[in-house]
Amino acid sequence: MTLHFEEVRLNLPHIELAAHLYGPEDGLPVLALHGWLDNAMSFARLAPRLDGLRIVALDFAGHGHSAHRPAGASYSHWDHAYDVLQVAEQFGWQRFSLLGHSMGAIVAVLLAGALPERIERLALIDGGMPITRAAGEAPLQLGDALRGHLALAGKRKPVYESIERAVLARMHGVAAVSREAAERLAERGLMPVPGGYTWRADSRLRLPYPLRLDPAQAEAFVRAVRCPVSLVLARAGLLVGRPQLAGLLEELPFEVHELPGGHHLHLDDEAGAQAVADCLNPFFRAP
Repeated sequence: MTLHFEEVRLNLPHIELAAHLYGPEDGLPVLALHGWLDNAMSFARLAPRLDGLRIVALDFAGHGHSAHRPAGASYSHWDHAYDVLQVAEQFGWQRFSLLGHSMGAIVAVLLAGALPERIERLALIDGGMPITRAAGEAPLQLGDALRGHLALAGKRKPVYESIERAVLARMHGVAAVSREAAERLAERGLMPVPGGYTWRADSRLRLPYPLRLDPAQAEAFVRAVRCPVSLVLARAGLLVGRPQLAGLLEELPFEVHELPGGHHLHLDDEAGAQAVADCLNPFFRAP
């Protein structure tokens, strides 16, 4: 499918973010939030298939063409949530919908739970439940993060002699993607350096979080969501088969679709993108 989007830069009070704009200016306002170490190209196949929406597909801070946070600042989910809210403020959107994949889905749930009066609809792709750690392990979590920050000065990003090598590395990353998906993400995520290419993403994104929510806190955010929710689960993704999530979904009025494909099913191929669009178009058009 031919891509029709406008590249924009958003000068927020505290940081500059990049984004792709899709759809008519008078369409339903939607902020699209990508996964960890991805970028706005995550929605390159899906966004053109969603009808009647004004989609702002962000590069999160530290990802893609967005600015990196200053020294000492963090990349927590709640920092990303604040960025998203500031983007909505810049567009003058008092109420808007969120479309999130993976980490972007987690950020979307946190924002929808914290400010339910601002969120119209919530569409989640293979994500949404915040990653948790037991409350008693908080000192270990912070210790891991502090050691990671101290060690970062001695580390260097990998340099790939060709774009092809970088694409192959992305295909076999933490969440494997198809070649076409890796090529799209690399198109926006790579930059030339002496000796070849490396990723634009801030190295600090790979550091452990200083603190994570405990399971009770994470569940509280999910239960605090008040808007309609559509959740697309990938059968070969990261969420299917988790008993805690399955039990929670049985208690909540979420619309759940289980589709064939991997964690990036909305980007891996045309069939997957169309299948996700077929689930979400009726959801966004519902009264």
